[in-house]
Amino acid sequence: MDFSKIPKIRDEDRESLFGYVHGVSGPVVTACNMAGAAMYELVRVGHSELVGEIIRLEGDMATIQVYEETSGVSVGDPVLRTGKPLSVELGPGIMGAIFDGIQRPLSDINALTKSIYIPRGVNVSALSRDIKWEFTPSKNLRVGSHITGGDIYGVVNENSLIRHKIMLPPRNRGTVTYIAPPGNYDASDVVLELEFEGVKEKFSMVQVWPVRQVRPVTEKLPANHPLLTGQRVLDALFPCVQGGTTAIPGAFGCGKTVISQSLSKYSNSDVIIYVGCGERGNEMSEVLRDFPELTMEVDGKVESIMKRTALVANTSNMPVAAREASIYTGITLSEYFRDMGYHVSMMADSTSRWAEALREISGRLAEMPADSGYPAYLGARLASFYERAGRVKCLGNPEREGSVSIVGAVSPPGGDFSDPVTSATLGIVQVFWGLDKKLAQRKHFPSVNWLISYSKYTRALDEYYDKHFTEFVPLRTKAKEILQEEEDLAEIVQLVGKASLAETDKITLEVAKLIKDDFLQQNGYTPYDRTQSKMVRQKSRRTTLNSSRTCRMHSAVWRTEFRLCSPLHVEILMLLQFSVLHMRRKRG
Repeated sequence: MDFSKIPKIRDEDRESLFGYVHGVSGPVVTACNMAGAAMYELVRVGHSELVGEIIRLEGDMATIQVYEETSGVSVGDPVLRTGKPLSVELGPGIMGAIFDGIQRPLSDINALTKSIYIPRGVNVSALSRDIKWEFTPSKNLRVGSHITGGDIYGVVNENSLIRHKIMLPPRNRGTVTYIAPPGNYDASDVVLELEFEGVKEKFSMVQVWPVRQVRPVTEKLPANHPLLTGQRVLDALFPCVQGGTTAIPGAFGCGKTVISQSLSKYSNSDVIIYVGCGERGNEMSEVLRDFPELTMEVDGKVESIMKRTALVANTSNMPVAAREASIYTGITLSEYFRDMGYHVSMMADSTSRWAEALREISGRLAEMPADSGYPAYLGARLASFYERAGRVKCLGNPEREGSVSIVGAVSPPGGDFSDPVTSATLGIVQVFWGLDKKLAQRKHFPSVNWLISYSKYTRALDEYYDKHFTEFVPLRTKAKEILQEEEDLAEIVQLVGKASLAETDKITLEVAKLIKDDFLQQNGYTPYDRTQSKMVRQKSRRTTLNSSRTCRMHSAVWRTEFRLCSPLHVEILMLLQFSVLHMRRKRG
């Protein structure tokens, strides 16, 4: 939000809007003389005017969580009520930007302060007021037209990938008394004026929305299209849908961040919102360094991936209270682009750090702890976040559909999936991509354990696969059966050795090895391994299975189909050959 427009202590002379600091405990500040304040109201704390949010009210006492470092705040310092909730600015300029947890633009702060650190109490608009955007009003809109919340009244070409649709805020409606002609306008210029019940209201291209409030929709729709991630093990065995919820739990070093970043780079979403919630600073700096250099091909043209990406960077050395704000900031930005009719993917890395922030704040509030010290409302907070995902029919005209897919990384200590955060998350999400420390130690990446992972969206996608790839569902089922058989045989091999197995069982082990090493394993840092690589076909011809005439024939089929089919279909055909060969050998 535009913090420069929030009332400041130095400018305010009405004493009724002031409270005073009563106590300070880390990021938690108690203030007195706060009668009339509202829950989750934004406040300014101390002479440095730190941004805070009221999280508890008792009489005229208020408990505030402060989103900045509280060192130097003393008892008796003023606390100014703003009368507004914590909100974000929504408008042209979001794509390609890098924000902190409360939507302050880091690049603008760096240019303003000439420092690598964020000074306390800094006031910077989230969206620049200096940039001019080319605004084109809707063709069917004129003076006298009636519009309601969610209606699109103009378009801004933010970049070559994103057509930013300017929408009327959901709570507004009225008769058009002025619509700006086509031209260049900045974010503060009036482009629309409405009259409703004798009251006129002016609108710019920017709207403000509270982060804790869900943006309204016409209706929620069932998911019907897969979220393609570019990771073969995920797309083939455990698919997610556009509008789905996914958890990626795993111990440290298992590759959660790499999978999240791969989704951002290669998924079939229109918009990516990447939230680094309490992550290590070097990982976030890697994201900030790599993303601007990454490219994608759209309609034969090479485009920067930052044109469809917004980053919310909140590292582990930033105040813990801002971690919660960063999650809500990210999901509100996602809902805004969803309302335009885009398919949005939000990556939250990692929700465990958010839960740890809740635990710290809860402990300072002396609330009754639950399992492992987490607050009793941990599950409710996680559910309220994940339930904001989904495929929807958007509010307003013209009719359009959009979706928000949430992929949340979870970092259980020691890789223990019985951790309260992991347990609460798995009770909410529909897709579980469980990462295995043993696979990571063997350098098998993505280290997704195919025996414990699952997707509850497989039935919802049956119609899609029947229409586009009729052989996909039986193929996936067969591949899972082979991997399960290999796991059962592994115990026997450890006891009596591989030589004592039947020939059919030896074939099963070889086919499973092919699937694991050549199909499920994938390099997340190379562009050639986004689809089937030449190495896969070369390795498959070197295996013992390709000694027969049948296998040589199938290899020729793969080479022919590789030139004719889409990359995804090639992968399906490859697995199909494994299955057919496996069944023929067993019958023989």
